[in-house]
Amino acid sequence: MSRFAELRAIAARIGIATRHVDALGIAHEPDEETLSRLIEAFGLSPEPAEAAAAIADEGRSAAFGLDPVHIVPASPAPASLTLRLPPRAAAIEWECRFENGGQAAGTSENLPPAGERNDCSVLTLPAGLPLGYHRLELAGGGSTAQIGLAVAPASCHLPDGLEHGARSWGLTAQLYGIRSAGNWGIGDFTDLAQLCRGAGALGAAAFGVNPLHALFAAEPRHISPYSPSSRVFLDYLYIDVGAVPGFREDAAIRELAPPAAIAAARAEGLVDYAAVAALKRPALEALYRRFRTRELGAGGASHSRRGREFRQFQEAGGSALAAFATFEALHEHFNRNGGGFSWRGWPAPMRAADSPEVAAFARSRSERVEFFQFVQWEADRQLGAAAVAARASGLAIGLYRDLAVGVDPHGAEAWADQELVAPGAAIGAPPDPLSRAGQNWGLAPINPRALKRRGYGPFIAALRANMRHAGILRIDHVMALQRLYWVPAGSPATRGAYVTYPFADLVRLLALESRRQRCAVIGEDLGTVPEGFREAMRATEILSYRILAFERRGDGSFIRPGEYPPLAAASAATHDLATLKGFWLGCDIAWRRRLGLYPDAEAEAGEAAERNRDRHLLLEALAAEGLVGGDGFAAFLPTDNDPRYSAELGEAIHAFLAGSRARLMLVQLEDIAGEGEQANLPGTSDGHPNWRRRLSRRLEELLGGTEIARLAARIGELRRQSAAQSGRE
Repeated sequence: MSRFAELRAIAARIGIATRHVDALGIAHEPDEETLSRLIEAFGLSPEPAEAAAAIADEGRSAAFGLDPVHIVPASPAPASLTLRLPPRAAAIEWECRFENGGQAAGTSENLPPAGERNDCSVLTLPAGLPLGYHRLELAGGGSTAQIGLAVAPASCHLPDGLEHGARSWGLTAQLYGIRSAGNWGIGDFTDLAQLCRGAGALGAAAFGVNPLHALFAAEPRHISPYSPSSRVFLDYLYIDVGAVPGFREDAAIRELAPPAAIAAARAEGLVDYAAVAALKRPALEALYRRFRTRELGAGGASHSRRGREFRQFQEAGGSALAAFATFEALHEHFNRNGGGFSWRGWPAPMRAADSPEVAAFARSRSERVEFFQFVQWEADRQLGAAAVAARASGLAIGLYRDLAVGVDPHGAEAWADQELVAPGAAIGAPPDPLSRAGQNWGLAPINPRALKRRGYGPFIAALRANMRHAGILRIDHVMALQRLYWVPAGSPATRGAYVTYPFADLVRLLALESRRQRCAVIGEDLGTVPEGFREAMRATEILSYRILAFERRGDGSFIRPGEYPPLAAASAATHDLATLKGFWLGCDIAWRRRLGLYPDAEAEAGEAAERNRDRHLLLEALAAEGLVGGDGFAAFLPTDNDPRYSAELGEAIHAFLAGSRARLMLVQLEDIAGEGEQANLPGTSDGHPNWRRRLSRRLEELLGGTEIARLAARIGELRRQSAAQSGRE
């Protein structure tokens, strides 16, 4: 057998696909070099014989042949697991200790005689095991094992607003882009609370925001919310400094943020992250020193309610919070001293989170490390207050949060848990009509073998952190639960391969955490979706993410509202697409032309012609629902082919979606404000101001305006009509 054939066999054993078909219908088979490098990214030798031996050794070393966690469905029927029998075992004794107390025990007898065994047996556990994470102990034939036993439901939590027949709606916004009378040049958690109160008063059920993940405190110019340092912790720049206890009472701290400087940041056309950080950081540092002096006693012991709450937050955050705060202090230290942006360029001892040198650094700078824990505590407190405001305002679902598909390989998570991330590879996507060269997102992929060895703990932690304070969670690129496209470092995106993930386990754990946190789930299932994946989502009661521009028939025409799937969240656009106004006027096409993103004039002309066709098709769809009159084409598409956009057209499009069967309909605040520019233009970095755009109008003006009140009333009525129609079907 050739080395290439051996590599293909190893790839198949660990879940690297040796063939895939892209969205253009072109088949790809990764070559020998690609397979070798991806196998190495799994932590295995690129030499097939050595890799095969390591896989075999790993299987033999597991007591009873069991993974660290076994997941069984919640069921009135008995649960079971298949195990490898020790050679001399006459019986297997087991004991299950339940998460919330109590236990069950038993003995599996009547095992086949040693000479008649096929080395495996099925262990039957009692029916009706409680939901949760339990510990299962096994003993027999001189062998013992202890594993986790997760009992998980078949489906995710659905609140009343998303149950069968419900028709809810919500508002969404890019939080950083919010203008308000009180923020410091970037939207903050106080703005979020105000937005939630306003949305509730309008009859919405949810308010959604971009990912709130921690970026890089020492380098505020790294700004993509979808390329975070950590998905577990929060971006401290969203803290409203004026709402931190002590700010209003301390004149010296207030002087650190002069009103003129705040006004200048507030007046900027785009978010200036560096300027915002320069304003917020000194004030937050002073507030921490004030807190430490007043709320924590000698030696750091708490002697006040707030002090005790902070210590409880630290304790609950445990080693993960300590590691994150230590990374922030290290990153700050090396950034200031020419160490570069990435931890991979630090001195070798500092590149290992568990090294004695890192521990010594954390001890020597304990107050600096604690400062970064303090800002996480305050960020969590303010986000929690926004969630309380959401519920109190009548948002039946509550906050809608967003979970990125991966992390930056140079950030805190990749540093703190290097076994988990796959070095030498990045997450991306194979070629599709929007990117014929494929995509490399530069995010660190999780090693599925390491994730399984860890009992899925990091996955569970990410879910819990992002379901915290939320009523619904959107999972970006939800297909990652089943497979991710890995691209070897330095290779073009066309030379990647799909890597399989333990979908059955992950989706069960997602359902369990959804139920425990009482948080519904939206799966962003755009792009190349594996066959059968949406059906599996539907069975698990994960809402599909349906975007108007992509909901078409084979001839390109838009599907009717009644054809939208019920278990879905329908929206006119996303952060990666043109706003309604931008779509209609072709602002995104103009940007691609300006930046030279088209390969040739023919491609540019083709997209312009397709957009003109789409305008006509959309007007036809609106007319079919009686949402534009006979003069609609003349009003919005005059004969000179110069498209005209107006609030009336935007309202008609939203009314179209409001009449759909989707249980949740989403409205971007950017579309209500009539913005023509989008948050992010995929395929660009410096050329387009990605993740920096701010709304042209203040939230006080938007929430108090007649446009949003009229649109909300119309959407609410159409949602009620759609629900009534559902009841008659």
